Amino acid sequence: MSRLNSFIRRMSAQRDCLNLTAELLEGKSGPVLEVGLGNGRTFDHLRSLFDADDIYVFDRHVKAHPDCIPDDHHMILGDLLETLPAALPRIGGLAKLAHCDIGSGDKASSVALAKTIGAYLDDLLQEGAIIASDQPFEMDNWTACALPDGVAEGRYHIYRKN
Repeated sequence: MSRLNSFIRRMSAQRDCLNLTAELLEGKSGPVLEVGLGNGRTFDHLRSLFDADDIYVFDRHVKAHPDCIPDDHHMILGDLLETLPAALPRIGGLAKLAHCDIGSGDKASSVALAKTIGAYLDDLLQEGAIIASDQPFEMDNWTACALPDGVAEGRYHIYRKN
C-alpha cells in the first residue's frame, strides 16, 4: 500500500472513530481532552462534534494551523507527564472523552508513552468516559469497544472506562 493510501485510511479511521465517540456520548456532559494537537485537524473536528469551550488540548508546543489553535485557557503546554497529572483543577471536572493522537512514528516509544500516561488519563475521566486513541492502552478498568465498520482492528482504538 502506498504511503498516501495508508494516510487516507488512517485519517478516515480517525474521523469515523471520533464520529462514533460523539454518538456514544450523546447527552453526556463534561470536558473533552485532546492529547496531542499536532496540526489541529482533529481538534477542529472535535469542535464540530462538541462544544469548543469544553475541549482542553495538551501538547509540548503549538505547530497547528492558526485556525485550529484553542485559546490560552484551553491550550495546556508542556510535557504530558507533568501537565496531565496537574490538569484536573484547570479542566474543572472529570472528562467524558479523551482523544489521544500521540504517535511519533516510533512505535515502541509511542506504545510506551500510552502505557505511561494511561493512569494519568484514568484520573481525569468520569465513569463511562470514552477513550479514542491511535495507540493501544492496557488499563484494567477500560473495555475495548467495537470499531466503526471499515476501520481495521489495530488501526485505531476505542475504550470505555468502567
